[in-house]
Amino acid sequence: MSEMILTAEKLCKRFNEGVQAVDVLNNVDLTIHRGEFVAIVGSSGSGKSTLLHLLGGLDTPTSGSVSILGEPLSRLNEVKRGQIRNRYLGFVYQFHHLLPEFTALENVSMPLLLRDDAVKDCEQAATEILARVGLSHRLHHKPSELSGGERQRVALARALVTKPALVLADEPTGNLDHHTALEVQALFQELKHELGMSLVIVTHDLRLAQSADRILTMQSGCLAK
Repeated sequence: MSEMILTAEKLCKRFNEGVQAVDVLNNVDLTIHRGEFVAIVGSSGSGKSTLLHLLGGLDTPTSGSVSILGEPLSRLNEVKRGQIRNRYLGFVYQFHHLLPEFTALENVSMPLLLRDDAVKDCEQAATEILARVGLSHRLHHKPSELSGGERQRVALARALVTKPALVLADEPTGNLDHHTALEVQALFQELKHELGMSLVIVTHDLRLAQSADRILTMQSGCLAK
């Protein structure tokens, strides 16, 4: 059995809406091993994105626990959780969330700069990963100068530049045309095999889901195979 990257145990998440409590997640268990690609599908409002936020330490569960490489996130303060996210996790969203005033190179360098790595080293690593996603010719272009597919590839490069153990992606092809979505799907597969990273992707894109090692379904806050 390969190394366990992520473990989630009995995750519950409750939101209070006025006087009413809404249970979004109910006793979710999940394990992700190194190099594994897991797709999570389900209807809107089933809890998929909430689960992804908990797995990435972007939100805290009402009860239950998430561990990254054996490190329980709930036992860490926000600073330590941020360090774990920066070191071990990469995030990709439906909308790229690139900083509009910075170039592709600067956007991708940002996670490494936040570690206080040398600027020269950050730019070299960013240049290499941008080349890997086919954007060597776009290093000095700002997001407004890039196509939708190019912006999403920059966002993917930013998620990968730290060489994370696990990439969490929320509808990464949801805002792309058919051709570009296929390119991103192929890129995920290539990088999974070449870098040995794990992937957890929330998606409505059945073609992308079918390329995963496992497909899990969210139904009313519960995770089923």
